[in-house]
Order: sequence, then C-alpha cells, then structure tokens
Amino acid sequence: MPTVSVHTSSPYEVFIDDRTIDDVGAVAQATAGGTRALVISDSHVAPHYLARVCTSLADAGYHQVASHVFPAGEESKTLATYGACLEAAARAQLGRGDVVVALGGGVVGDVGGFAAATYMRGCRCVQVPTSLLAMVDSSVGGKTAVDLPQGKNLAGAFFQPNAVVADTRTLDTLSDAFFKDGAGEIAKYGAIADEALFTRLERGLARDDADLPAVIARCVEIKRDLVEADEREAGVRRYLNFGHTLGHAIERLSGFTESHGCAVVTGMCLISRAAATMGRCDASVPRRIDAFARAHGYATTTRYSADDLFSAALSDKKRQGDTMPVVVASSIGRCTVVPLSLADFRTWIEAAL
Repeated sequence: MPTVSVHTSSPYEVFIDDRTIDDVGAVAQATAGGTRALVISDSHVAPHYLARVCTSLADAGYHQVASHVFPAGEESKTLATYGACLEAAARAQLGRGDVVVALGGGVVGDVGGFAAATYMRGCRCVQVPTSLLAMVDSSVGGKTAVDLPQGKNLAGAFFQPNAVVADTRTLDTLSDAFFKDGAGEIAKYGAIADEALFTRLERGLARDDADLPAVIARCVEIKRDLVEADEREAGVRRYLNFGHTLGHAIERLSGFTESHGCAVVTGMCLISRAAATMGRCDASVPRRIDAFARAHGYATTTRYSADDLFSAALSDKKRQGDTMPVVVASSIGRCTVVPLSLADFRTWIEAAL
C-alpha cells in the first residue's frame, strides 16, 4: 500500500493503509517517542476508534494514555475547545517529548495539531485522519488552526506532524455526505495539478473502489510537492486555495451548515466562471467543473448575494491589505494566482453570479 514521504523542515511519512488504527501506538513510538500520550477526538469518531487507539498506545509502551473528546462539528473549532485540549494535556502531565494523537476529521486534526504546536511551545503530534477530506488534505502539510467569529482558521500555527496514519477502513463509518465532502477536495487537486485525477473524479468515487488508496496517495503527493516547495504559503502553496476564498465565505454565511468540501466545489465553479468572463481561462474550464459538480450533486452557484460574499471574504486570511490573491485554473490540471484589487475582486464575484 502507498506510503508518501514528506520532506519538509521536519520530515515524516504518510502511511495510507500501510498501517492501521491498531498500529498507531507503534507508529507513534517509532516516530514521536515519549512516555505519555493524549488522544484528542470528537463525539462522532471516539465511539468507533478511541478505545482501539488507546490500547495500541499502551501496548506500544506509553505508560500513561489519556484522552479528550469534544463535540463534533465545525462549531467546536474554537478557542474554547483549543484551550480545553491544552488543559487536558496539562492534566495528563505531557512533556515536550510526549505525543498528542489527533484522531478524527479535519476539525480534530486542526484543533489537536494546534494544541500540540503550542503546548509547552510544541510537543509531538501524530495525525490519524478518519475522514476522506482529512486524509487527502488537512492532515498533511502542517497547517493547524481554530476559527474566530470573524472568519475561518484565523488563529493557528504551521506545525508538521511526526507521522500520519490514514487507514481507509475508517471510512466505512463515514456518512455518504462526508465522503462526498472529501471527494470535492480531491476534485480541487485534479483541477490545479493533475488532469488525469480530475478525469478519474468525473467518473465518480466510492469508498469501495479498489483504487481509493492510490487516489488518496496522489492527492497527498500533490500537496507534498507544493508544501515542500513553499512550506509557509508564500508562493505556490497558495494553489491549494483554489475555490477556498468563496468557499470559506459560503461556509461562514451558512453558519457552517454548508460543509467544507462541498462549499469548495461551489467556490471552484464560481471563480472559474468569473475567470472565463475576465479572459483568465478558457470557457471549457468552468463548463467542465460545472458538469462535474452537477453530475455528483454539488451546488454550482449559491443563494448568497455578491455583497454578502464580498463582505464575508474580506476576513479571509489570504487577503493581503487591499489585494485579494485569487487562484484560477487556467486549464484543468494547471493553475495560477491572480492578485486582484478589492474592487476588481468584487467585480469578479458579480461576474461569477
């Protein structure tokens, strides 16, 4: 099974079915070390896998294994949840050489990773993604964060994990809606860097597809290459934000009832229509992305007005003063960053709608 090596400032391996939930303890001991472990999870994932992960850590030699579980959902991605995770680490008497295991989807990975990045100014961390979106995206690359009332991911840190264990068998307990959410993020990878991957997604993706581990590995490879070239998002790593500026705005305006991956696909549709109108890409790009979205049940547009989207997007962390860098797929499999004045960005949103 595929294993992807990530050579960032702190190198690590992403194990995709090469290790299982029951191997987390052995992986943590080999890559992170320490004598104490804290498993951070949420109320959806913990009933399925928390006991097995804690057992694996104890069996691997961690003499104290603690856990902290918070309510599932984006609404828990807050400073309060983050603070509770830090307090759990302190109660467990973790030291800098001990390990936080983030067991769950993107919210758990972001919050748990941020806690590991800042507890005692940084301890060890193993990411154990259990959602498709977390496997292909958020568990890799070292971005950790929580949301503020003003916007998504505004408080966080770059902090690479010591290892990532992606066991696709955990997807068996994932709802169809959350699987679809992850497939939306995979479509982003194809649109920005790999036309063959996008073509594969156009046929649809199911959790029992034999090539699912290879599809996940390809996404991780694309992200690995961009992160290795630009670990702190000053250049090409920004390509990963395709569809995200308007996608994040849609999430926020919906009160996070719109899921991340689905909102990103809508954002991809919107920004591609605007780019074609403004002569930044061929008309075939939005046609193909829209066709993918319609075929697989994603929204191609939004009920929110241009004013609403513009106001919500102004708090996006990618904004640079009076400039909004917008990622555009110049063709399927190739992309570029277009820096827009805020006035031009507003015009693009109107064109997208």
